[in-house]
Amino acid sequence: MSIWWSLHLRREAASVPLARRLLIGTMETAGVDPEISYDLSVALTEACANAVEHGGHGSHGGSSGAYRVTAYLDGEKCRIEVADAGPGFPRVPEIRPARVDAEHGRGLCLIRELADHVHIGAKPGRGGTVVSFDKILKWKKDPSLLTA
Repeated sequence: MSIWWSLHLRREAASVPLARRLLIGTMETAGVDPEISYDLSVALTEACANAVEHGGHGSHGGSSGAYRVTAYLDGEKCRIEVADAGPGFPRVPEIRPARVDAEHGRGLCLIRELADHVHIGAKPGRGGTVVSFDKILKWKKDPSLLTA
């Protein structure tokens, strides 16, 4: 089975749970194991929260008020991309574990722990950052898509 969707969202906190619920619903319908769905939804939440907090003030016009989330469920893998129009990183950031008492700076570390592969880079030819990550899927024994 192959499913993909893409959302263009405003950089507002209310957009984060919307993206998360859509991802969980898609994976539940496809029959993905709930633990895998949960891991990916937490990683997506962190990536979206980063786009909302840091993804603006780009030098490329009005798109700095929005970000894009794209999810691909294809065969045995789910790949998620979150792209914003912020200033980006001058170089690919080194992801280090956050201090235990830190209130910020845990997002990229959490994404790395929950996903199988993580890539952070600039959008080709434009400002902004793309955080992409993927995870091998496990399936429920009785997917709701087949029993509905």
